[in-house]
Amino acid sequence: MCHSTDSRPPAPPIQGEVASHELTELTSADGNRFLAYRAEPAEPNGRSVVILPDVRGLHPFYRDLAVRFAEAGFRAIAIDYFGRTAGLGDRGADFDFMPHVKQVTSDQVRADVKAATDELDGPVFTVGFCMGGAQSWRQAAEGNGLAGGIGFYGALRAIEAPTTGPGAPLLLLRGGADTVSTPAQFDAYTAALDRVGTEHETHVYEGAPHSFFDRSYGEWAQACQDAWHRILSFTERHS
Repeated sequence: MCHSTDSRPPAPPIQGEVASHELTELTSADGNRFLAYRAEPAEPNGRSVVILPDVRGLHPFYRDLAVRFAEAGFRAIAIDYFGRTAGLGDRGADFDFMPHVKQVTSDQVRADVKAATDELDGPVFTVGFCMGGAQSWRQAAEGNGLAGGIGFYGALRAIEAPTTGPGAPLLLLRGGADTVSTPAQFDAYTAALDRVGTEHETHVYEGAPHSFFDRSYGEWAQACQDAWHRILSFTERHS
């Protein structure tokens, strides 16, 4: 898994007031009911994000991350993947996630992202981690009405390379010491993006491990802040 139960996301460089944040429930077009966590900024910047978690779904790291994005001015919704197979229960430390991960499809993710996107306004970006990072790239590369897709250390085994495009722009944030996806896999993936004309940019944090975006990793605090700045710049440029 990507984060320990007590891990939390680093603070953004912009830390404004948060108007509200709460656990909620959404329904996708296929009737799936799933948990989500919504955060609203006191002073919106006109942009929105749908947060795609790692394999554990909507656990505390991603609820806190929605609040962090709201501090930075974004309307934010973090979604859970497992409403179809695990219902609306808690995704805490005791949740046995792998049987449910194996049943998640990209079509299901697309439907659930659309349900979250419909709750937001302005340009909407996906931001994902590990499995969610790859899904963020896939959803945006397909278009799906998104302004762009941002992914941290995406697990490329979770998706197929695009065969049509161009879709929306992508931001790939990678850890140089991450072994979940190899450099060769990333080379093949970005080559596929080039073939279909999808705009993309990559930044590799040399020596950084998988899941470096964590405030408890003091040695990677500078990388975390740089990643935040890149997200802010990317979303502003593509809004």
